[in-house]
Amino acid sequence: MKGFDAKTLWNDYGVVSDVEPFTDNFPRADICQLMSGDLLHQIIKGCFKDHLVDWVNDYLKIEHGEARASEIMDQIDRRITAVPHFSGLRNFKQGRDFKQWTGDDSKGLMKVYLPAVVDFIPPDMTRALSSFMEFVYLVRRSVVTEDDVGRISDCLQRYHRYREIFRTTGVRPDGFSSLPRQHSADHYPDHIRKFGAPNGLCSSITESKHIRAVKEPWRRSSKHNALGQMLRTNQRLDKLAASRVDFEARGMLEGTCLTAALKSLADNDAKPEGAEEEEEEEEEEEEEQEVTNLPNGGYNEDGEVVEGPTVLGDVSLAKRRERAYPRTLAELSLHIGIPELQELVARFLYNQTNLEPLQDDLPLPPCPLLDGPIYVFHSAAATFYAPSDISGIGGMRRERIRATPTWYRGPPRYNCVFAEKNDTLDGFRGLHAARVRLFFSFKHSGIEYPCALVHWFSPVADEPDDLTGMWVVEPDINVDGTRSYGIVHLDCILRAAHLIPVYGDAVLPPDFHPSQSLDAFRAFYVNKFADHQAHEIAY
Repeated sequence: MKGFDAKTLWNDYGVVSDVEPFTDNFPRADICQLMSGDLLHQIIKGCFKDHLVDWVNDYLKIEHGEARASEIMDQIDRRITAVPHFSGLRNFKQGRDFKQWTGDDSKGLMKVYLPAVVDFIPPDMTRALSSFMEFVYLVRRSVVTEDDVGRISDCLQRYHRYREIFRTTGVRPDGFSSLPRQHSADHYPDHIRKFGAPNGLCSSITESKHIRAVKEPWRRSSKHNALGQMLRTNQRLDKLAASRVDFEARGMLEGTCLTAALKSLADNDAKPEGAEEEEEEEEEEEEEQEVTNLPNGGYNEDGEVVEGPTVLGDVSLAKRRERAYPRTLAELSLHIGIPELQELVARFLYNQTNLEPLQDDLPLPPCPLLDGPIYVFHSAAATFYAPSDISGIGGMRRERIRATPTWYRGPPRYNCVFAEKNDTLDGFRGLHAARVRLFFSFKHSGIEYPCALVHWFSPVADEPDDLTGMWVVEPDINVDGTRSYGIVHLDCILRAAHLIPVYGDAVLPPDFHPSQSLDAFRAFYVNKFADHQAHEIAY
């Protein structure tokens, strides 16, 4: 403060010259040692959104000029908009260029930004983005081991090495020493050792408590000698909250006398014909209305928090089966346009009932008779252990995997999944990527088989992509040019997967829809940044 004028202090160091800091008379004060970091404001919104994203835009303007840079940024926006839908993933209807940013917007952009810009920026710039995002996702884990701290430090070293591309290209000619938020990232390994895993820590947590404990009681007071009134308000609110917990434990808040009587009468009466269909239509209208009310008109289909004990994972079919499908294999095969469905079911049943799988060079046995009809479902629920994401007691979370010919009365939606391949291998090396075409179930020899008809994807290399750090897969194609399908038991499915196209030099039209992405491209990134649990299993 003594060595610089007020303008330099503010522009270069973020210091207000006429405000004396409370640490001014301290013999030694290092704010980074006094308190833990702020993940949202320092790292996600600060370093990523306010720095890296803006620096990429500045590089495009320096390298290509204003006009061409504007065209490239329009293409980046279209690529972000074209990302396939995924549970809990924000769909940016307007790309990344909108006026008001929230913390959720910054987190959502981080999940889809890298594949959209990789083809427009230098390799070292891509590696800088990838290293920093890897750092963010490692820091955000609910449990951080000493090995993880080592990986965090390694990500920081790589990020510092690769971010020099912003200096050499003229984006940051003065370097990064004047940016406190960039400097704050260096202290996170020490923060974790001293204070534990940050696990989503940000200053907004204390701000929200301040609103409830101070601001709202102040508004309820007479504004004259308000402290006593505010304390009395907080005391009464605490007593009301304690009373509600006690009443709920006694069962005193479960409905009213009138609702109990009406429920009893409704249980004794049979439903009129067609009532179930009407309820389903009402549910669809409610879901459609919920989507219409989302910000920017985009989808934000969050996963569900599941209360209960910790289990490894489970996938189960939806409770309601679809009625507009044939009940036999031959008719269903024609209905969905996959003529080899009967052969796939025959191979699946052979593998399920024999210790050794059927060899490719052996003749396929005929499809056995099934016990009763086939039932088709448009979704399945995957419940899995994901403590680093928003989850319930025991760290459990649930998400929907969709396989429906029309989604919200619009285009189809066929989600991708992770299927088990080899449980002795770590990460994606032990998994398959597949796209679900159909959920169905049938009985054979008295055993019910919940299944999924899937289109397989295979990795293009034995290692993740060097630039992005993500695995790249391509759809499996038969020798005759048709897609390679298979049938898997639901027990083999781990959870949903998110694939983002490798756009290359493709120019997307303005009306390109996300439902077309998985059919229009020949290679895809396995998005390990879709959520924190996906990052842990698909590194």
